[in-house]
Amino acid sequence: MSKLQPVRGTRDIYGEDARRFSQVVDTFKRVASSYGFEELATPIFEFTEVFKRPLGEASDVVSKEMYSFEDRGGEELTLRPEFTASIARAFISNGMQQNLPCRFMSHGPTFRYERPQKGRYRQFHQINAELLGQDDAGADVEVIAMGYRILSELGFAEDITLNLNSLGDGESRAAYRDALLGYFSNYTSDLSEDSQRRLTTNPLRILDSKDEGDKKIVLTAPKMSDYMNDVSKAFFNYVCNGLEIARVPYVHNETLVRGLDYYTHTAFEFITSTLGAQGTVMAGGRYDGLIKQLGGPPTPGIGWAGGIDRLAMMLAEPPAKIRPIVIMPMGVPAEFKAIEIAEALRSEKFTVTSDRSGNLKKRLTRANGEHASFALIIGDDELEKGILLLKNLDNGEQQEIEMDRMEHLTSMLASKD
Repeated sequence: MSKLQPVRGTRDIYGEDARRFSQVVDTFKRVASSYGFEELATPIFEFTEVFKRPLGEASDVVSKEMYSFEDRGGEELTLRPEFTASIARAFISNGMQQNLPCRFMSHGPTFRYERPQKGRYRQFHQINAELLGQDDAGADVEVIAMGYRILSELGFAEDITLNLNSLGDGESRAAYRDALLGYFSNYTSDLSEDSQRRLTTNPLRILDSKDEGDKKIVLTAPKMSDYMNDVSKAFFNYVCNGLEIARVPYVHNETLVRGLDYYTHTAFEFITSTLGAQGTVMAGGRYDGLIKQLGGPPTPGIGWAGGIDRLAMMLAEPPAKIRPIVIMPMGVPAEFKAIEIAEALRSEKFTVTSDRSGNLKKRLTRANGEHASFALIIGDDELEKGILLLKNLDNGEQQEIEMDRMEHLTSMLASKD
């Protein structure tokens, strides 16, 4: 029988990787809470229509990447490929329009069938933030600034670049789409196969093509800024000025797009050069038409998603593993006393593990391998005397502590910090 392995594009997360993940998520939740965001957890699978309707049949996600299946009841279900559609569905299902604005933060696994690469998995993990019910440019500034603050507090301020663009309002976007259609139609035979398909479905997507031939054609393509009406220009200028006041550096990238029709105005990506080709670590935009498209009331929204897997890889050092205190009872009577002491210490927020097998030398060797800070040793003699032995595993010093003086013990253990 061959050795069992995880499915291609998935992995087990433990040890240092798990601590890196926790640091990303904990920082995200702490910063997002300071902006008034509350947690929202959605199911990892939804009715397929939740994703198919807004993403579109012709999109790569729907046509090539979604994990869809029919359950035993005949329902068409899909593992979530992204959070935004799920959160929009939750907003509609739960009648949240009565409580606008809504600020939601979410995190967890997402699923897409892609070719696994560095930092890209078929089960990947995201942090996600959505602000619903505010249509002013100040909301865009707030959401982008929050993303930048999270990245900064993770230590990435010097390693990321915020790419920013405007897609304009509906009127501006329609005019720009027509201009792109006319321009790219002159190069139909020179475009890649994917871009030829996009020419008939959504020419804006050609702007972020990774094909080298397409990139040359895009260089002289019309610019969105030439087709923005006064409303769109004023909105984008406010976002730019607001980010400057918030001290969030950015570059205006006119090829940055969001191809779906419900996106308007602001689009942005935080990009790093430290991960090679997989450089986007957080991306988002304004999507004022999404909730209406899903059958809900017209509700503006803006949000972003960040890749936990990639952000965790960027951390210079993982958080240190908590050094435990190892309690070592020698014999059954001591084991019962050890249970009592261990629970008392855990109530005082200490991390305590127990080792009940082998001789003392082997136990101490294991404790040092676990990078424990102290060993608490209890044997028959200690029980009779009402003491325990406290051994400092860094310097080898050992002392007796009276069992009925727990405050003395906790003060000695705390002094290690």
